[in-house]
Amino acid sequence: MATDPGSTRSAERAGPIASAGAASAAAQPPHIALAHIEKVYGSEHGAVTALQDINLSVGRSEFISIIGPSGSGKSTLLMIVAGLVGATAGSVVIADRPVAAPVTDVGIVFQQDLLFDWRTVLGNVLLPAEIRGLDKAAARTKAMTLLARVGLEGFEHRRPWELSGGMRQRAALCRALLHDASILLLDEPFGALDALTRDQMNLDLQELWLTDRPTAILVTHSISEAVFLSDRVIVLSARPGRIATEVRIDLARPRSIDVRDSAAFVAYQHALRLAIGHP
Repeated sequence: MATDPGSTRSAERAGPIASAGAASAAAQPPHIALAHIEKVYGSEHGAVTALQDINLSVGRSEFISIIGPSGSGKSTLLMIVAGLVGATAGSVVIADRPVAAPVTDVGIVFQQDLLFDWRTVLGNVLLPAEIRGLDKAAARTKAMTLLARVGLEGFEHRRPWELSGGMRQRAALCRALLHDASILLLDEPFGALDALTRDQMNLDLQELWLTDRPTAILVTHSISEAVFLSDRVIVLSARPGRIATEVRIDLARPRSIDVRDSAAFVAYQHALRLAIGHP
């Protein structure tokens, strides 16, 4: 797969690293804006600061990944964006509206698929439509299309316990995309999968994202996955989590698995390992 030679040379010099205060690539106002986010948890041993002074803007239709050491607050930050966890200080603004409650215009995929075993695969995917009161026929058509695109055609009426782990996560991804949310949040969704299945899930996610281009934030421990999927990779420091740096990924889309063998891809991985502290 061809890459921009200039981008490759700059990557080899660790040039893709930008400062934590670097502006978003998006020319338009950010879709998601976090300002001075702090999260402090109470415990029997005293207060624990999970996140400190997080400032981040995400452009509409941008795909970013968040990586960092375990315990750096990556998942907490994602839940703050979704409005499922309140920040101790700071603000979250989505499409010019402050977030003060759970966000409805969002699809979320967790590490566990959270499918209901008493519902069919199709029934699980249709659950958001039932909750939101969407048109049943249109939702069913959309669900069947999504399932076919991720290779689950013919499994619509199976129960989740009849599927492999990768197939279950494909169904969970379809469920998150059913209601055409403008934001897609992914919390280590492929962490429990084997390497080959994870590669396929990365390809599936890329294809689905490229179709409708929701604004996407992925939390992952995989540097390779972050580089493969992202427009930018945000690196958090050890607790308390702060934005240590960001790396902009200048690789043409769509990306094939073979791109991982390119000099640019290897250089991006190296730069991110150094940013995290793993030479």
